[in-house]
Amino acid sequence: MPVDRPCLECEDWPGVVRIARSAVMLAPPADRLVHSFKYEGWEELAGEMASRMIRVELPGHWWSEDVPLVPVPTTRRRRRIRGYNQASVLASAVAEETGAPVVRALVRDDEGGSQVSLHPAERRANVSGAFSLASGAASSLRDGRAILIDDVLTTGATAVAASRVLEAGGAREVAVLTFARSLPDRGVAEGQPN
Repeated sequence: MPVDRPCLECEDWPGVVRIARSAVMLAPPADRLVHSFKYEGWEELAGEMASRMIRVELPGHWWSEDVPLVPVPTTRRRRRIRGYNQASVLASAVAEETGAPVVRALVRDDEGGSQVSLHPAERRANVSGAFSLASGAASSLRDGRAILIDDVLTTGATAVAASRVLEAGGAREVAVLTFARSLPDRGVAEGQPN
């Protein structure tokens, strides 16, 4: 169920975010799919997840070979544990279906803790300053659009922090696209690192 700017508890969406949509709600069976993809190494699920994501209705100008897909980076520690960054794998799968370029425009600067058990204000503080612009990324963003890709949208704290960096790098508009939207009273999976 796509939802525009779905984060009611996050009052300060940056002006550059034009739309935020998710392919599905994070409820059975989607929650199990996300968990298997993110924590059990089932990278091959990215293709099915991406096919759902590209069916999300975005205004026509967003799905274009000129609009880069920007995956949300994870920490080095989580990447080492999982063996991959789930947002990057999703972005590559979406790119395969749409022809849009994947631009790794963001760098995760900290090893911030898990977001799962944090309240919205704590989530915002946890990702504040967590991202910076990758070297050379500004040329891909200058005066254009970007689609920020992640697996799950919960409070929007990560999307806001990442979008602010993309805006500082020159993006005029950002669409946030995730596979799942967490229900207001749920996290990704109780006790699992985000």
